[in-house]
Amino acid sequence: MPIPPLYGHEGIRHRLAGAIASGRLPQALLFEGPPGVGKQRLALWLAQALVCEKAADKARSKAGEGCGECQHCKLVLSLSHPDVHWFVPLELSKKGGDADKHVELVEEALGEEMAARRQQPRYEPPSGLASHGIAAVRLLLRRLVLTPAMSRRKVFVIGDAERLVPQTGADAAANALLKALEEPPADTVFVLTTAAPDALLPTILSRVVRVRVAGLADSVVAAFAQQELGVTRQRELAQQVALADGRIGRLLADGDSRVRGAEAADRFLAAVEAGPVRRYGSALGLQPFQARGGFTDMLDGLLERLREQARAGGETERVVAAIARVLEARGLAQGNVNPQLVAAVLADDLAEPA
Repeated sequence: MPIPPLYGHEGIRHRLAGAIASGRLPQALLFEGPPGVGKQRLALWLAQALVCEKAADKARSKAGEGCGECQHCKLVLSLSHPDVHWFVPLELSKKGGDADKHVELVEEALGEEMAARRQQPRYEPPSGLASHGIAAVRLLLRRLVLTPAMSRRKVFVIGDAERLVPQTGADAAANALLKALEEPPADTVFVLTTAAPDALLPTILSRVVRVRVAGLADSVVAAFAQQELGVTRQRELAQQVALADGRIGRLLADGDSRVRGAEAADRFLAAVEAGPVRRYGSALGLQPFQARGGFTDMLDGLLERLREQARAGGETERVVAAIARVLEARGLAQGNVNPQLVAAVLADDLAEPA
């Protein structure tokens, strides 16, 4: 199943197409904007324009844009082009032994994720534990040195690039990426996307050309809801447009679980600050069967709250340490550990002064 058409962002598309046509497109770009605004879809649109067979032929296609009809364009739209590499944050269900085995696991998981998106291209945001680890960057570097299989170029899209930091081993992952961004091969273009540019290493920001991707007009969101989601009733359409707030991705996410997770995270943090009795009472109130449901939603909500604090720049060392503890707790929650015990230990950890 091909991915849905790109809606909106005409101004950015016009500038990017002009840069391609004139040969002035930077080799490392960063698309930054609110979550769900379409940054990764825009990056894939750019990848399609870069590998399109007809893009350079002004008589057969708009200058600098993909035609949507050639084999290259069709492969990009079906997420199958061998020279377009889309890296997304992953939450590995298996653990590797040595470094090579870990890279193989990441490649397998990435392949499975792309296969899932081919079946259902309207994907939801990554889980709170998903990240770009050092193994993913090693995989990227392996692919970077390969000669393009079909096209004249290779395109690497790194979605949610803020997930490079702060994660265990992520400093190494981000640093390993620096050299590639600074001196990419002549046949390669990097497109990073992020909703939190301040969470990226300054050394990465200094190596990319930043492109601001703003929210969409309500008319664009309405057109997407009507044409892609089949929303026809005016009242429902108005509700969907209001919910989206200029971000099509918000129409596709499991909003209920994210809202519940955020609310549970706020209650948990309030209990942490209220003292031992409230902390332990909150932990004991969790039910064991919630380990893969409400509890992980709550931990994802905690991660989002902590990342917001990190972006605000307050007490960075303490926030990074707290994020590491929540990530550890979420990893335990994926196993058979009692969530009450995990929550009690986490509450104590978060209550401790840095």
